[in-house]
Amino acid sequence: MEQNNPFSLLGKTIFVTGASSGIGSAIAVECSKMGAQMIITGRNKTRLDETFALLAGENHVQLTADLSVEQDIETLVTTLPKLDGCINNAGIIRPQLLQFSEKKDILEIFEVNTFSSFLLVQKLIQSKKLNKNASIVFISSISGVYCSAVGEALYSASKSAINGYLKGLALEMANRGIRVNSVNPGVIETNLFNFTSMPPEEWKEKKKKYPLKRFGKPEDVAYAVVYLLSDASQWVTGSNLVIDGGYTLN
Repeated sequence: MEQNNPFSLLGKTIFVTGASSGIGSAIAVECSKMGAQMIITGRNKTRLDETFALLAGENHVQLTADLSVEQDIETLVTTLPKLDGCINNAGIIRPQLLQFSEKKDILEIFEVNTFSSFLLVQKLIQSKKLNKNASIVFISSISGVYCSAVGEALYSASKSAINGYLKGLALEMANRGIRVNSVNPGVIETNLFNFTSMPPEEWKEKKKKYPLKRFGKPEDVAYAVVYLLSDASQWVTGSNLVIDGGYTLN
């Protein structure tokens, strides 16, 4: 890998949450290919092992943790070395009509998608675990920020909160050169997204609404994250990068 490649992550230590599958796994793998030393975490050790086995290079670390448990976050932060990048990817999708939702449903979605990331980043900052000029990336969504759908009210709310949060955080961290951004994907074909929630015909019709005529792949998001972690984006902060195949152009 040429050292003058602005997209190189050589020499950087990168931490990824929700790395046991889907987008998080792809991010971890692609960052390792770009030379980063990876620290990955997830709730499912078996699937985390699978991601770990795919990482390029050496000296990577895996840490099993449930970010909905505050003590697990405390333990993670204590264990982590100084970081050059942190990707907050852990999240859940649970389609549910708002009129049938209970308080526990609201809290569960926000606990995983929103509060855990906020708390993790806060503790990383308080513990001085982020190097100068580090990059914080949140995996948000076009849902709640640019659009929504029936059954996505709670998910949309949990994701739109992230986009507001990162803008304030970007201002607070700017004097240390720490950049804060998000990637906002459209539908990504992962095992997290429940493609049984609608008949196959409806999914085909939904796909037609994407000008590029396909749903996204985990790697599409991963490449955007590599950019935001790399020196190629040194002048980018407080931004929400849309990766949606043109869906929000409609």
